[in-house]
Order: sequence, then structure tokens, then C-alpha cells
Amino acid sequence: MKILVINGPNLNLLGTREPSTYGNTTLSDVENRLKSLAVELSNTHSQPLVLEFVQSNIEGELVSVIQSTLHSDVAGILINPGAYGHTSIAMRDAFLAVAVPFVEVHVSNIYARESFRHHSYLTDIAKGIVAGFGANSYELGLKALFEALL
Repeated sequence: MKILVINGPNLNLLGTREPSTYGNTTLSDVENRLKSLAVELSNTHSQPLVLEFVQSNIEGELVSVIQSTLHSDVAGILINPGAYGHTSIAMRDAFLAVAVPFVEVHVSNIYARESFRHHSYLTDIAKGIVAGFGANSYELGLKALFEALL
């Protein structure tokens, strides 16, 4: 089973950007932790799990990546849309067009922050959302998505 892990704007700065909000874990650390979890899940469920990682600060590139999953071998998407979750109708439309199940993750608790972060254009069409558990949000989201796809 192939799961695409998408990271939106500024997530390339994880570990250095506002560590009091986002922690000290880098995006590379997150990817390595997810790779280890993928091996564990593959072994536990006797179902191979392959992860592919994409990060972009450009909305149109992210839309193209989501669209590329149409008629592909991608079974699901784990996405941290960053600020685009709060602004991008284009990403929402791409998810609706491809109908690939996805889980939305956020490192910080978006509901405990500024009011403009409380709304995401993706949440109501996502399989689920995990927010506020730091880098662990990714692992919780991957476990939930993988098990939902079995």
C-alpha cells in the first residue's frame, strides 16, 4: 500500500521555525520516524506500506501533486497543509476531484491559536484530523490512515 505524505508551506523549517510552537523536530526527523513506523505497521499487519514524501511552499505544486494521485497506486494521503489548510480552496477542490482518502495533521493545536487558524478547508472532507501533538501528530495520523485503508 502506498501513502503519500505531503507537507505544505514553511514545514521545511520545522525544528528552527518558532520552536516554542512547533518544537525542535525537523521535517527530516519526521520523515525518518514515519519510515520506521511504516516498517512496524507493515510487519504487524502483513501489509507492505510504502511512503512517498513531498514538501512545497507553492500552492500550485501541491495541487498538482494531489491531482497526480488520480488513477495512481496511491491509496491515501497524509497531509500537513500548513497555512494552505486555512486558505486554499484549490487544494480542497483537488482532493474532491481525486477522491483519495486523506488525513489532515497539524503539529500545533490550531484551535488553541489565532481564530483564523480554527477553520480548515480540508477538515470536513478528510477521513480525520490530528492536531496539537507536535511531531507525534504525523505518527498518529499515519496509524489511523493505514488502519482505515486496510
